[in-house]
Amino acid sequence: MSVVSRHYVLAAGGTGGHLIPAFALAVELERRGHHVALVTDDRGAKIPGKPDFLPAHVLPAGRMTKNPLGWWKAIRSILQGRAMALRLFDSFEPSCVIGFGGYPALPALLAARAAKVPTVIHEQNAVLGRVNRFLAQRVDAIATAYGDVERLDPKLWGKVHRVGNPVRPEVLALRGQAFPEFTEDSLFRVLVTGGSQGASILSEVVPDALAMLPPALRHRLQVTQQCRAEDLEMVRARYAKHEIPAELGTYFEDMQARLAGTHLFIGRAGASTIAELTAVGRPAILIPLPGATDDHQTANTREIVTAGGARAIRQPAATVVDPDAYSGDRRNAIMSERADHIQKLSKDICVQIQAIAQHPQALANAAHAAWNCGLPNAVSDLADLVESFGAEPIMDIIQVEARAPVGVQGQLA
Repeated sequence: MSVVSRHYVLAAGGTGGHLIPAFALAVELERRGHHVALVTDDRGAKIPGKPDFLPAHVLPAGRMTKNPLGWWKAIRSILQGRAMALRLFDSFEPSCVIGFGGYPALPALLAARAAKVPTVIHEQNAVLGRVNRFLAQRVDAIATAYGDVERLDPKLWGKVHRVGNPVRPEVLALRGQAFPEFTEDSLFRVLVTGGSQGASILSEVVPDALAMLPPALRHRLQVTQQCRAEDLEMVRARYAKHEIPAELGTYFEDMQARLAGTHLFIGRAGASTIAELTAVGRPAILIPLPGATDDHQTANTREIVTAGGARAIRQPAATVVDPDAYSGDRRNAIMSERADHIQKLSKDICVQIQAIAQHPQALANAAHAAWNCGLPNAVSDLADLVESFGAEPIMDIIQVEARAPVGVQGQLA
């Protein structure tokens, strides 16, 4: 624990992808004896998981869109948020302000620069986000989750520190546990999620994909799937039709317990999802979100896919088009094309599941490959980095090659 107690401000956009690592860092800094405050927006202040000790300060934050008509309103909100952040800094006197991306982080980082407070940004994705891209030249240090980050100016690599993406302590606690036993006779437990908002496309394609599996796998399935509320009954009917046991819900509070028993994950490729899969060591079929800014979810999959811990499948653009936005022959054509692409996506998922899970050893090897991509010291390394402000000169974070625990190694060939 640090001898000197300091103050830190964490600034994050109002989504789980930005706030989960911020919460993890807050817990670590508080454990080290520091005082921490959070700056976010209305959504962020309401997201579950915020530590009880962490006060949340809601600032206005304008979003710069492609429509110039909204720029003045956005700039006015950013300046208003900057002024409020400056008043906070006058009383809180932070040693450093750490931004986790998202427009709500922008006013606090601009205020820190004006107040000559040291700044760090943390990028969770494999593509530098828009706000972090704007701030990158202006901050003192850039912490990344990936070794290769797109949209990051090579001239700035001198202040880049790869620390990883902090995950929740209860998830990280699973890292030392062995991969769940998977034999030719055991249950095959599959976890399906679509991120914090769910993903309707997974509700459409995953039940049919699982139904296409060979009987040796299909008859052993035990599925847990997160769905949107409006999709629940449709998904329940599909699994019942295929005679596949499935537990469905819009939100699972004990997600870490379900992840602990999972043999295969199917879902999106958000930064927090990838970080948790690699922290625990769970193989995955990943379907990046189409239309994600700068296609960052596809970039997020590359490291774990290259390592052999996951398979990535691109969702066809035709499945995103809403047929109800059209009429007549055009609507019918779009519906037909969409149905064809959904059927193909189901088949692709089935093929990839078989490739990764047809043999028990293949699944265990994929789990080990995913585990090797994890950076379990992410939160402590990030805390070391921000703690270096106001103390010793900025420290370099050096990652040490990961070694699997005995429980995982014992299941490998």
